[in-house]
Amino acid sequence: MDRFDEIGAFAAVADARSFTQAARRLGVSSAQVSKLVARLENRLGARLLNRTTRDVSLTDTGAAYLERARDLLEGFDALETSVRDQGGPSGTLKVSAPVSFGKGQLVPALLDFATEYPALAVDVAFADRLVNLVEEGFDVAVRIGHLSDSSLVARRLAAVRMVTCAAPDYLAAHGTPAVLEDLAGHEAILDTNAREPLVWAFGPHNDRREVRVHGRLRFNGAEACVAAAVAGFGITRSPAFAAADELRAGRLTPILCNFEPELIHVHAVYPHARHLAAKVRAFVDFLARRYAGEPAWHQGWGELHPHTTGR
Repeated sequence: MDRFDEIGAFAAVADARSFTQAARRLGVSSAQVSKLVARLENRLGARLLNRTTRDVSLTDTGAAYLERARDLLEGFDALETSVRDQGGPSGTLKVSAPVSFGKGQLVPALLDFATEYPALAVDVAFADRLVNLVEEGFDVAVRIGHLSDSSLVARRLAAVRMVTCAAPDYLAAHGTPAVLEDLAGHEAILDTNAREPLVWAFGPHNDRREVRVHGRLRFNGAEACVAAAVAGFGITRSPAFAAADELRAGRLTPILCNFEPELIHVHAVYPHARHLAAKVRAFVDFLARRYAGEPAWHQGWGELHPHTTGR
């Protein structure tokens, strides 16, 4: 077991490129991790890691050793998991999810999941930053939009429309934009979580159009932008799941529907592993069933405003 502790500490440091981060992930002290890695290197008679004050990187020998060591670690984890999971998924499932979607849509699903799997503890962190699943010890993340990390396994769960909308009173007082160029004459409510808050992109990828907007209200979240739009402060763009209730109630009116971009998607992502843990598989399968078909956030208002990706 000492050898497995050494190999596990070495793999954690290699993944995190930091003794401190590896220690946090393993739940031990940095000194203990350093001691385990040093003991492994001494026993092998080879240096596995290059250490500087700013970074930790693999030596060529370390990279070759890590590739083989992962097989041993994954096999050992799979053996333990197969025994633990004989009675169903157990342990702790650590989940990362974006704030707006997480609190507005995911919480009810999480509570139903926790009811279905009473032996499983669920630890959820809502954050709009892109967490590093391996370094921060997350089992799975729910993400929306383009996925840039190809090192993760991704399963598509649901589609999401973007919707440009405003309160009926605002549109009555300031006019309803009929074409994208009309947005220049309106007050925009900006979501600073967007990659480019001052640029709204419309149309499909092969006919993408960008419109520069302006506005004095800026929030780092869709819910606040939607609330400001309901209060009549201007026009906002939001994922449909954040605005659906207000759209169904008529407190917001969708506009420029024929210009909206192609659908974005909700994914469950998790690190590659030869043996997928039962708790992760159960959670991802549960969400896939939960969000199968047309999502609830598209229902009850979209029928009146058909979505197209052309002009």
